[in-house]
Amino acid sequence: MREIVLDTETTGFEPAEGHRLVEIGCVELMHQIPTGNTYHVYINPEREMPEEAYRVHGLSDEFLADKPVFADVADAFLEFIGDAPLVIHNAAFDMNFLNAELGWAKKTLLPMEQAVDTLMMAREKYPGAAATLDALCRRFEIDNSNRTLHGALLDAELLAEVYLELMGGRQHGLGFSGTGDVQDSEKENDGSVAGLQQRREARAARDFPIPAAELEAHRELVEKIENALWRQTPKNAAEA
Repeated sequence: MREIVLDTETTGFEPAEGHRLVEIGCVELMHQIPTGNTYHVYINPEREMPEEAYRVHGLSDEFLADKPVFADVADAFLEFIGDAPLVIHNAAFDMNFLNAELGWAKKTLLPMEQAVDTLMMAREKYPGAAATLDALCRRFEIDNSNRTLHGALLDAELLAEVYLELMGGRQHGLGFSGTGDVQDSEKENDGSVAGLQQRREARAARDFPIPAAELEAHRELVEKIENALWRQTPKNAAEA
């Protein structure tokens, strides 16, 4: 199964207020394992960068001045993502901007059903806990020390790791058949077991110690069980 982990950077919060995309970063997963295939582009928003947005991602008017406008990269972007599920943190925000830009470029809009929202996944799995990307990196011990500023590709790479943890860990999606969806530059990692294993990052097993209070509660519960087989002699157990 092919999935695309996606992140964007923008000039603000609402395309309806004239804000635009300035960066798109995508990471391809095959059977929930990164293939190493990515899509990344900076975009000229055709407007000035607000100071508050610049402080978030560090993309200045000068830096973006010679970058392509969205209409010039729309086809390449749509070709890369195809109809794959889009794994996005706070999907409504990014999908709103993507569809605004696609609409202005007179391209087909993306259905909201194509998005998988990791923010909602995290809130369901850890109710009441912080669910920002940084908070989830801390929870799963993912190194985000390079994230001094927001960046679409870096954030997509971090989100890919977070998503795999939310789905049960890196071993969850090990595949057993080729897919043919990986670009020619990635043919050595074409979805076979050997190819996927090459892309799979090794991670040391983590220890999850059981709190002493939980062990004591379990011991007390076990003591209340009457006629437990483990307390009987082999003869009595056979007659039970």
